[in-house]
Amino acid sequence: MEERKGFGTNFGFLMAAVGSAVGLGNIWGFPNKMGASGGFTFLIIYLILAVLCGFIVMVGELAIGRKTGKGAVAAYHALSKKFKWMGWMGILSAFFILFFYCALGGYCIKYVILNVGDLFGAGFGAEAVYAAAGDTSKSLGDVVFNTFVGSSGEAIIFGLIFVVITMLIVLGGIGGGIEKVCSVGMPALFVMLLICIVRACTLDGAVAGLKYMFVPGWAVENGIIAEAPDFLTVLSTAGGQMFFSLSLGMGAMITYGSYLHKKENLQKNALLIIIMDTMVALMAGLCVMPARFALDPAGNIGGPKLLFITMQNVFHSMGTLGPIFGILFYLLVVFAAISSSISLLEVIVAHFVDDARDAGKGDKRKPYSILAAIAAGVLCVLVCLDGLGENGIAPATLLNIEASGWSDCWLDFFDCVAEGILMPLGALLMCICIGWELGPQIVDDECCLEGNRFKSKAFFNVCVKYITPIIMILILAGQLDSFFGLGWFS
Repeated sequence: MEERKGFGTNFGFLMAAVGSAVGLGNIWGFPNKMGASGGFTFLIIYLILAVLCGFIVMVGELAIGRKTGKGAVAAYHALSKKFKWMGWMGILSAFFILFFYCALGGYCIKYVILNVGDLFGAGFGAEAVYAAAGDTSKSLGDVVFNTFVGSSGEAIIFGLIFVVITMLIVLGGIGGGIEKVCSVGMPALFVMLLICIVRACTLDGAVAGLKYMFVPGWAVENGIIAEAPDFLTVLSTAGGQMFFSLSLGMGAMITYGSYLHKKENLQKNALLIIIMDTMVALMAGLCVMPARFALDPAGNIGGPKLLFITMQNVFHSMGTLGPIFGILFYLLVVFAAISSSISLLEVIVAHFVDDARDAGKGDKRKPYSILAAIAAGVLCVLVCLDGLGENGIAPATLLNIEASGWSDCWLDFFDCVAEGILMPLGALLMCICIGWELGPQIVDDECCLEGNRFKSKAFFNVCVKYITPIIMILILAGQLDSFFGLGWFS
């Protein structure tokens, strides 16, 4: 049987795992949710949840993956009788997220090109698009965005380009593709973030963005949001952000853990992934929010339109330096999206590749990578056609119902299914599986291989059985309430 190849170095694993965690949600989701949910209060709750839930689920998923040496589906099938079906939830989560990730990744590539055009005064730049539209009643960002999403064909082309880039990296395998790209790209992302942070935080009026993020109650006092959310709402918001941000409950960490050498310390790696991802989320906020409040104070606070309307207005208002910072910013967003999309595609591909290898059919990575990419590309086209709800084919429109958190565009629908339901439910069931069926000792033993020590063993054992499941139930309830407007926490 052909050998299953893994990561060549622990650094490569860390950069790939952090890359999976660092994504579009860090850049538009974290700073927005932090400011709208109490600023520094949200951050404290997020950090507590990262310890009580994020660390526990991260260690559990890495241990399950490394112990079995399998992807999410085969790993649960090998270990559990009651939960052997659970890996398919990870596959579905990865697919649903990949659909809209590829569409948004294509948007980001387009915006890199728009800013390159502005840098050289070319006809394909944002300035030229704005001038050609002749609508001065709206901002440049609004006009450029509406022009782009209104041209579904162009959006589809760039979305499919992003799908192809993701596929080509996954085709290279773990060592030759994912590890190589992330080992170079993640350090580059940190450097680009630092450059953008320095510029953003030195703008006149940038302090308002810092207050929005770090001063509890500031957003309410200044009319940015209507009222402060209650504790349970903040808890569910922070929890949803944590799971999406850390790539938990979607099979990614089980899959990456399955490629990790037995000598590596699982506990240390889990901590480093959480710490580095949280750092990037805060850095993204320091890059985006000060610039937004300084140069486009009336702009969007969160969501994709923060990236594609508000931030483009910010770069437009910077003058001659704007296109340079626009190129840097959108390049880092492109890589943040790619580093996540390759982990999502790998979750899907790894399952079928492992099945083929176990059946003695050899390495089938190439055909399965292509097939999975085609499947992702089909639904990516739907998201592009929808244009974030701008083109009249959103679920609410098709069903003739009032638009809500899950139905106002196809992106929100897929996000609702994945982030709102499958991911927190999958993490909850994993804790029940480890805590009550398999027993925490299975994780303890995996963490103590090759002379490593599991110093947080007692803490993990208590959390995985009691504390984490209770918190997960609250987070899941909050996510359902948020997406479906059930009124449970209001």
